Amino acid sequence: MTRQAEAELLRLETAMSAISANLVELDDNPARKELDRSALTGRTATLWADATEALDELWEGYRLLTEVIARAATMRDKRRPSDSDRTKFAHEVLGSSVTLSTKVVPLAQRGLLGPGQVRTTCTPGQLLSAMEAAFATAVGVATRAGEAWDRLLPAAAEAASSLETVRRLTRESGGSTVAVDEADRRLGRFTAVLATDPLGVEERDLAAVRTLIQRADAERTSAGELREALTQRLADAHKLAAELDAATEEANAAAEKAADRFPSHEITPVPLGSLRPDLVAVDALAAAGHWPLISSRLAEWTRRARERLALLRGGAARNAGLLATRNELRGRLDAYQAKALRHGLAEHTDLSPLATAAREALYVAPCELTAARRAVNAYQDALTATIARNSR
Repeated sequence: MTRQAEAELLRLETAMSAISANLVELDDNPARKELDRSALTGRTATLWADATEALDELWEGYRLLTEVIARAATMRDKRRPSDSDRTKFAHEVLGSSVTLSTKVVPLAQRGLLGPGQVRTTCTPGQLLSAMEAAFATAVGVATRAGEAWDRLLPAAAEAASSLETVRRLTRESGGSTVAVDEADRRLGRFTAVLATDPLGVEERDLAAVRTLIQRADAERTSAGELREALTQRLADAHKLAAELDAATEEANAAAEKAADRFPSHEITPVPLGSLRPDLVAVDALAAAGHWPLISSRLAEWTRRARERLALLRGGAARNAGLLATRNELRGRLDAYQAKALRHGLAEHTDLSPLATAAREALYVAPCELTAARRAVNAYQDALTATIARNSR
C-alpha cells in the first residue's frame, strides 16, 4: 500500500508542475482577460459564467491539492515511520483526504443522534480529475471566444472599410446610398453583438453585409472608377502574393529544420499548391478589360490568400517553436545538472538515472517533447527534493 501511495504522490507532484504552468498561461490568456472585462450578453455570458465558476473551482482545487501534497510529502520523508504513519500516509494520498465542503445541517432536519455538519470529501486523484474537467471547460470557452474575435473583428473592420469606400464613391458619383445605408445598419448590429457575444454571433450576417456592399459597389461605379479601384486592388493582391511567396519559403525552411528532429505528427505541414495561377487568371481578365467580372473573384482570391498567409505564418511559428522548446528544455537540464554538481550530487544513485533519461529524451531524434518535458521535470523535482533532504 505504501508503494502505491508513493507512486500516486509522485504522479500528483508531477501533475502539479504542469497544472501550475497551465493555470498561469490561462490567467495571461488575452481572450480570457477580454471576457472578464467585457459586459457579455447572450450565449457567451451564459457559457462564461459557467467557465468562471469552473475557474474558481480550479483554483480552489489547486490550493487543496497543494496542501494535500505538502502534508503527504512530509509524511513520506519521515525517517522512521511507524505503521500508523504509513497508514496515515496511504490515507492522505489514496483515501478521501480532501474536504471539498462542510455544510451545517439545520436543527429541524437532524435526528437526535444525527451530526450537526456534513462534509463532502474526495481522494486527491478524484480532485485532479475534477480539476482537469474544470480546466477544459474554461479553456474551451476562452479559446472559442478568442478565435471568434480574432477571425471576425478583422473581417468586420475590413467590411467597414469597404463600406466607407463604396459610400464615398457613391456620393461622388451622385448615386443612391440605400444599399450602403442598409449594409451600414446591419454591420453595426453585427459588430455590437460580436463585441459582447462572440459565441452567439451569426457569421452569415456578416456575409449578408458583404453581399450588400458588393451589390452597392456594382451599382454605383462607372467603368472608369471600377477600373481605377480594381487596378489598385490588383496591385495589392500582387503584393500579397509576394508575401505568400516569402511566407512559403519561411514555412518550408521551418518545416525542414523540424523534420526528423520531431515526430511527424507534431510538425505542421506546409500547405500544398499555389494561388498564383488564380491571380494570373484575374490579370488576364484585367488585360481583356472585363472589369465587372474581377471584383468578386479578386475578393475571393484575397480572402483565400490571407487565410493561406495566416496558415503559413502560424505553421512556421509552431515548427520553430518545437526547436525553441527543445532547446529551452536542454538549457534547463544543463542548469539543473550544474546545480547537482555544485551540491555534490552529480553521481547520485537516484538522480543520475533520471538525468540520463532526460538527456536521452532530449537528444534523440525524433524528440518527443511531452516525454522530454516530463523527464526534465522528474529530474528537477527529484533534485529539489534531494537537496531539501540533505539540507536538514
